[in-house]
Amino acid sequence: MSEQAVLILACGALAREIKSLVTVNEIKNVEVEYLPASLHNRPERICGHIRERLERALPEFDQVLLGYADCGTGGDIDRLCSEFQIERLPGAHCYEFYLEAGRFDELHEEEPGTFYLTDYLAKHFDRLIFKTLGIDEHPELFGVYFDNYRRVVHLTQENAREYREAAVAAAGRLGLPLRTIFTGWGQLETSILKAAQSKGNRDVRPPVPVTINQ
Repeated sequence: MSEQAVLILACGALAREIKSLVTVNEIKNVEVEYLPASLHNRPERICGHIRERLERALPEFDQVLLGYADCGTGGDIDRLCSEFQIERLPGAHCYEFYLEAGRFDELHEEEPGTFYLTDYLAKHFDRLIFKTLGIDEHPELFGVYFDNYRRVVHLTQENAREYREAAVAAAGRLGLPLRTIFTGWGQLETSILKAAQSKGNRDVRPPVPVTINQ
């Protein structure tokens, strides 16, 4: 039986990680594309961009995995998945699937006012947050966006020094205490392997550790 052609259409914040997981697990039947990570600042625009690519992708691929969580769309991504009969990554937020099931709920209950960082977001914090939101040019907006936060939690996938230092710098800019939790790849890797193995694809090896060169 021939392998099914699988497209992973992902947020740009996950593209490098997903491509690396596909490569290191030697998955041959998966193609990865991504949309701009900056769309997270305008969630009402995410589904329009996804729909445009899906309409072109369906004749080209046997299966599509959407590399998004709900991402602030208020259920619109789930409705899109239902319409196109595809699956997305688990959870309400893009950082949630790095954790074990239920762990995010525990962290949220512990402190609802938590600002979450992944390795990618920590490294590109100034560009994706301060510049994209216009805070650099309009410092008065800082309080509008961040007054309700009480801490920063860095969910680190690699626990590399450069990401830890970037997270410290980001928390410093926000004036908030920092907590770091090593997560590895969590449900992200599980979802990718499941998509690649579905519909008769059996030539996928078990997960192996990943190191990404940024």
